[in-house]
Amino acid sequence: MFEITKSVNFEAAHYMGGKPEGHPYRNVHGHSFRLEATVAGTVKPGEQWVEDFSHLTAALDATAAKLDHKLLNDIEGLDVPTLERICLWAAADLAPALPGLTRVAVARPSLNERCELVL
Repeated sequence: MFEITKSVNFEAAHYMGGKPEGHPYRNVHGHSFRLEATVAGTVKPGEQWVEDFSHLTAALDATAAKLDHKLLNDIEGLDVPTLERICLWAAADLAPALPGLTRVAVARPSLNERCELVL
């Protein structure tokens, strides 16, 4: 069994509603995000790989495009856009295109923060 991983980047803004007046997370602010997906499986006969990286890239690019330069709070399912919620949302979006999906991670590299969902 092999696992292959690919990541893409996107930029987005968000805020954390429900925080007290004056809390910095309550204000709209942006981050650079990294979205990563891992696919597991055996090497496909005649192809010598688990998955074509171009297919993995296309799926990640399509998901990232739905988030890139958006206010995440406006996206259905991301009204509270924590890293955990973004992971769940991205996994649901990626799953139809990537049947071997085993892991999704979302990171904010400039803050050294990362969340990983193991499926």
